[in-house]
Amino acid sequence: MRDLNFNHLRYFWVVAHEGNLTRAAERLNLSQSALSAQIQKLERQMGHPLFDRVGRRLVLTEAGQIALDFADTVFEQGEELLSTLRGQPAASRPVLRVGALTTLSRNFQLEFLRPLVGRPDVELIVRSGTMRDLLAQLEAHEIDVVLANSAAPRDARSLLRNHLLAEQPVSLVGRPRPKSARRFRFPDDLHTEPLLLPSLDSDIRVAFDRILERAGIRPVILAEVDDMAMLRLLAREREGVTLVPPIVVRDELKSRVLVEHCRIAGVTENFYAIVMKRRFPNQLLVDVLNAGRSGAPKPTKARRSPTG
Repeated sequence: MRDLNFNHLRYFWVVAHEGNLTRAAERLNLSQSALSAQIQKLERQMGHPLFDRVGRRLVLTEAGQIALDFADTVFEQGEELLSTLRGQPAASRPVLRVGALTTLSRNFQLEFLRPLVGRPDVELIVRSGTMRDLLAQLEAHEIDVVLANSAAPRDARSLLRNHLLAEQPVSLVGRPRPKSARRFRFPDDLHTEPLLLPSLDSDIRVAFDRILERAGIRPVILAEVDDMAMLRLLAREREGVTLVPPIVVRDELKSRVLVEHCRIAGVTENFYAIVMKRRFPNQLLVDVLNAGRSGAPKPTKARRSPTG
C-alpha cells in the first residue's frame, strides 16, 4: 500500500471542519475542482467514501468520521511537537461522545460512564437533548452512543441497535412519616395522598396509571414532571409521595431524607444504550458497554419507613 499523502489528508481535514467545499477551497487557496479531485484520490486510497452530499452540505460518513478523528490527532500532534520543543508539552486523548436524554437520571448516567470518569488518558464529551435530536446526531456520527430510558424505533433497514443495560424497579417514595402514623397502604392511600408523577410521555407513568385505573382510584396529582432531576428535588421538598425509580433518589434513600413506601409490582424502567451499527466501532464505547453489561446498576434494595 502506498504511503498516506498528508497533503490530501490536510485537504480532507479542512473540508470536514468547514462542511462546505467552497469555503474550504477559499481557505486552501485552491479551485473547487482541484480540491474535489484531491479528496477523491484520498477516498480511493482509503477504499471508502468520506462524505455524503446532503443538499449543499457535505456530511461525514462513518469512515469519514473515523478519518477525521485520526486527522485531528495527526495535526494536534504537530501542534504538540511545537509545544514540546517550546517546553510546553501537551497530550492528545481518545474521545467518547455521549448523548443523554435531558430527562434521564443523572445517577444512571454516572454509573454508565464511571469506567471512564477521571481517566486522564480519555476525553469524555456528554451532550443532552431530545431523543429526536440525539438520534439525528448519532446517525450523522457526531456522537457515539445515546443513553435513554426507551428503545429507539427500528425497522428492517435501520442501523440503530438498542442495548438493554439495566431494568430498574419503580417505587413510591416520600419524606419519613411520624412514628405514630400508620403504614402506607398501596393503592388505597392514593385516594387522598398527593402524588408527584413523571409526565405522560414516560413508560412508567403509563403503566402506573393503568394500575390506578384498575383499582378505581383517581389520584390527587400535585405535579407532573418530565425531568427526573426536578422530580427528585420536588420529592425532597413536598409532602405526599413520588413515583420514581429508586436509583434516581439513591442518595436521599441512603441518608433517609426520603424513604421507600412501596415497590410497584410489574412496573420497571429500562435503561438503554443506543448505538449505530458500525464497521469501525469506537473502542472506548466497546469497553464501556462491556463494563455496563457486567456491572450495570442493580435494583436498589427495598427500604421501608417505620410506617410502611
